Amino acid sequence: MTFYDDIYPFYPLPRTPFIFSTNLLTIILVFLVLAVSFLLILAGIRGKSRLFWMFRIITSLFIGVVIVALNFTSDWAEASLKANATYKSFSSAEVNAEVGLHVGLYGINITLRGNPVEQLNETIDYNEMFQWSSQIDEEYSDALEKGLPNPILYIAEKFTLNNPCGLIYQYRYSGRYASATLWTAFCCWLVANILFSMPVILYAGYMMFVTGVFIFLSMASFSTIYNLPQCHFTIGAEPLESDFSHSFWLALATGFLCALIGILVVLMDCLMPEKMKEVFSIGVDGCEDENYEGESYFNINLVETVTLDGVIISKESTKVDNKTDSDTGEDCPGASGHTHCHPRG
Repeated sequence: MTFYDDIYPFYPLPRTPFIFSTNLLTIILVFLVLAVSFLLILAGIRGKSRLFWMFRIITSLFIGVVIVALNFTSDWAEASLKANATYKSFSSAEVNAEVGLHVGLYGINITLRGNPVEQLNETIDYNEMFQWSSQIDEEYSDALEKGLPNPILYIAEKFTLNNPCGLIYQYRYSGRYASATLWTAFCCWLVANILFSMPVILYAGYMMFVTGVFIFLSMASFSTIYNLPQCHFTIGAEPLESDFSHSFWLALATGFLCALIGILVVLMDCLMPEKMKEVFSIGVDGCEDENYEGESYFNINLVETVTLDGVIISKESTKVDNKTDSDTGEDCPGASGHTHCHPRG
């Protein structure tokens, strides 16, 4: 022990406690860059449409980042308790610690934090992850070789392939189906944004509603972990019981948001199609060009002939001829090579 400076030989180097998932950090940074890039574009949008586009961008990116991040979070279900528990095997020494079980779609995290952290001349702050894979028994064997504390080994053993509880099968398949439906929801979200940009508002509303439906399906898939009789976890004298946690409720809120947006877009497109076109800036520029009425200025030195509403302006002659039998124009005297016409409507 003294050779390793009071660090157990199972861990030749001091371990860094878990702070934040690198996968989640990468996802958040990517969507933040997208958000900043889209918000910079708002400077080129005119009028009241700017506020609508800002709200649309923020809401859409929020939905996208939540759908992707939920695949990598480890708090779909959680359980925690504070108890006095045996710390190491072949030892009667006990520690007062908080034990936590965090269930994700791809595995579980088991945490152990001492209260206080420094006990038995050691820092008690563990966060161990076990993936849903065919090698979970090997991961458990590695944990035994490392000499992890007894509470962590006790919980991890319940999820091994040969354990009588059989939790691994239900948790693994529930997580896989939940993840698959979440990725399908992400694809629907992408299609909805493409349709909003084309824009095909009605079908975009349909796809946004379908996005919410697939999020609800992922929640239903994960909820099946409670269909089987639950094994009882007992640390010390306290039972450890898991329940739905932050990611599950965040998925529920995001699903309702997607469904609400989809229903509102479909209803408003059916009831107020012209208003929706105005909101999404559909055909605004074309209408402005068609309905424009005013004075027209032409430099006849640059063009041979200009025709406007039946009035012919020629470079060779600054006279105005009429193409029709009716009087549709006025003589336009030239001044310094420029012609200023007021055609009669």
